[in-house]
Amino acid sequence: MSKQLIEFTTDKHFIRRVRELKTIEIMVRMYCRHHHGSRPLCADCTALLDYAQRRLQRCVFGDAKPNCAKCVVHCYSTDMREKIRIVMRWAGPRMLLRHPILGILHLLADRRPIPVLPAKRQLKAATAKQSSNDQSVAP
Repeated sequence: MSKQLIEFTTDKHFIRRVRELKTIEIMVRMYCRHHHGSRPLCADCTALLDYAQRRLQRCVFGDAKPNCAKCVVHCYSTDMREKIRIVMRWAGPRMLLRHPILGILHLLADRRPIPVLPAKRQLKAATAKQSSNDQSVAP
């Protein structure tokens, strides 16, 4: 068996996404522990965490992703967006006490500029908006 060398690169964007995954996981765990009293996550919180991780991994902005609250594309379904908003509203202030570095980095990420949509997505969004306007104007 031959030895292979594997090169590791430290991509700042990838590190940012991993940190965001960790932040979401900690927030959901804190919320579940306080509200549901369960050490391993309950079924609802596990489903919410899995959903949030999938959305983060499939974000259309990729590595230039802004915070979800400032994002122009809402990829969460309405009920899941409400659930994650409740969790983050409760856990956000507590993050500064329990995980100060992650909390501060999350607050600083909120100041990052919002990237524009990739060209394919902009065309699709503009076409959908125009067709909805045409339907509302039609007699």
